Amino acid sequence: MNPQGMNPNGKYVPFKPVQLRNRTWPDNVITKAPIWCEVGLRDGNQALQQPMNVVEKLEMFELSVVRGFKEIEIGFPSASQDDFDFTRKLIEEDRIPEDVTIQVLTQAKKELIKKTFEAIEGAKSAIVHLYNSTSTLQRRVVFKMNRQQIVDLAIQGTRIIREEAKKASGNIRFEYSPESFTGTELDFAVEICEEVMSEWGATKEQPVIINLPATVEMATPNIYADQIEWFIRNMKNREAALISLHAHNDRGSAVAATELALMAGADRVEGTLFGNGERTGNACIVTLAMNMFSQGVDPELDFSNIDRAVNVYERCTKMSVHPRHPYAGKLVYTAFSGSHQDAIKKGMKDMRKSRAQLWEVPYLPIDPEDVGRDYHAIIRVNSQSGKAGPAWVMEEWHGFKLPKEMNAEFGAVVQAVTDKTGKELSYQEILDVFTQEYFLEKGPYSYRDFNVTRTEGKSREVDVCLVNNGKIQNFSGKGNGPIDAFCNAAKEHLGLSFKLMSFEEHSLNGSSSADAVSYISLANDDGKVIWGVGIDSDTTLASIKAVISAFNRMSCAS
Repeated sequence: MNPQGMNPNGKYVPFKPVQLRNRTWPDNVITKAPIWCEVGLRDGNQALQQPMNVVEKLEMFELSVVRGFKEIEIGFPSASQDDFDFTRKLIEEDRIPEDVTIQVLTQAKKELIKKTFEAIEGAKSAIVHLYNSTSTLQRRVVFKMNRQQIVDLAIQGTRIIREEAKKASGNIRFEYSPESFTGTELDFAVEICEEVMSEWGATKEQPVIINLPATVEMATPNIYADQIEWFIRNMKNREAALISLHAHNDRGSAVAATELALMAGADRVEGTLFGNGERTGNACIVTLAMNMFSQGVDPELDFSNIDRAVNVYERCTKMSVHPRHPYAGKLVYTAFSGSHQDAIKKGMKDMRKSRAQLWEVPYLPIDPEDVGRDYHAIIRVNSQSGKAGPAWVMEEWHGFKLPKEMNAEFGAVVQAVTDKTGKELSYQEILDVFTQEYFLEKGPYSYRDFNVTRTEGKSREVDVCLVNNGKIQNFSGKGNGPIDAFCNAAKEHLGLSFKLMSFEEHSLNGSSSADAVSYISLANDDGKVIWGVGIDSDTTLASIKAVISAFNRMSCAS
């Protein structure tokens, strides 16, 4: 028992599993997109503290059209004057594309059905979605009806819809939902749906949409899949029905339940953008579609500019997309952890080197560019980051390809800053730390002039002019090459003791005309390795400046 004393015994009982032998869905895979129906303008809008106005509804409708939805549930026109007016606006202003079918919801009452048909008059194509609750709990507590009375209620509504459809000018399709399907005896769900299909004259050529909603998510996703497979196995005239799913998210597994139910044989999915809906919401169609995309299946929806969808959704619904929402959240392609950053950095480097077509980068299930994101936010640096994060930022955004051995040194410098501030560092702030740490702008020693005055074989003689703690100092030196000559002169005239350990350079932006950046490491008498960085259009001077950078760091560390 936990400290709050919660005890489910006697108050909650496990959901009874479906008796289904030789179930097939566990061996199936999703290989094609279902028929999608976006229901955010109805189910989602009903769940908002401040329902959308006409302008906002119109923007959301147009967003769904652009994203590729061919079926959109636009409202409950018999229950809301706003929904009625919005339906009329879409039809009268000819805002519904030829290949898009609107869907409207109604209860099984004559006056509500007639009002619904008034709303859709003139629509070229519409789905009239009839529902009534069938669950054991609602039959007992809410409606106080037996099974036959519930069937009679559905058939009454079905007949009225059939008669009204005959008078309508457009193509009217039918949909029926036994609401609270997951809490309904399966044999009764099949019975009432078959009665409705028969009354509507469902055929293979003109199928009825049978929507089987998890109005309340009551069990694990596998049980929803079992319910769907059981229903499909036991219904008559399967070819005359489009089996539709409408999963709510009370247990947090609406997406998983929908995916398993598709594997169980369903044809169609109702859901909302980003999961908006009653209580914990509906299945998120964005997540479902992108899950398919990540498996190489064309979802037949376009989320290549996912931030546009997020912005419209947040503006119209006054809801926020969580920063960790799958695929769409601001932080879902971002790594703060050092080990994650290192793996991503190496994965991206390997992809570029191999020019592989197959996306294989650790911790990133899809390429962020596929949803319109750039790589700017893949790695962000805070106190949890290690050496790989700052090195990635310096290379990707500032052009500095730090030597591998230097990553740890600079990573420790950045770590000290983030530990002190407790904040994330922006990419510009990381560059500022780098500039300050390696004395790229000023320091105790600074460059004034450098000339190679004599060359004999490999030997070089150089003249140097430095500013040493504010004073100009001139000196000369010899060595095997200009850098060696400069180092020898510095040891003699500056009193420094060190050993030149390594040297690397590259052009700063990858072009031959760019500045060169040099990295040089020195070891002091204690064997401590200190790195320096220099930048100049002349590669030799970049190297000299790198040595001076190391001198500055060495003097400040002593």
